Amino acid sequence: MKILIASDIHGSYYYGSKLIDIYKNGSFSKLLILGDILYHGPRNDLPKDYNPKKLINLLNSISNEIIAVKGNCEAEVDQMVLDFDVSSNSSTVYFDDKLFYLTHGHHKFPSLNKNNILLTGHTHLPLYEKLENDVHHLNPGSVSLAKGGFQNSYMVYENNTFTIFDFNNNIILEKTI
Repeated sequence: MKILIASDIHGSYYYGSKLIDIYKNGSFSKLLILGDILYHGPRNDLPKDYNPKKLINLLNSISNEIIAVKGNCEAEVDQMVLDFDVSSNSSTVYFDDKLFYLTHGHHKFPSLNKNNILLTGHTHLPLYEKLENDVHHLNPGSVSLAKGGFQNSYMVYENNTFTIFDFNNNIILEKTI
């Protein structure tokens, strides 16, 4: 199973279209979005080609293939315009017999079991770390507003390997679990 994982698009049509092109051309089964989809929030600059209305249409074109969680920049109106659920702070899905817990990352994490996968966004920083209880914590970084000297990024899960790429197809981080 091949999954595309992204976070913190923040309304950028430019990077949102690049992400959807990668999804459509990459034989992915699902697109997981870890929050902060349409708006940039008061602490961030406007991302490149900020256009939430165009981004809505783009995402809705593959809405049946998206699993998303609510970020700290989501608003009630977002659910009215998006054809996929963005109302939950978290979601649990199973791929390759592994539990994936999705959350934006601005709330407290639940207790997870050995070898569960915790996927978060929020910090805009690509990350892999092993938490207590052998929980694997990964963050794909930000699609449109990278921080910490990193490039804008997304993550691919395939064959028990997580790979974080920038939009020039350079590998930022790779971890097999």
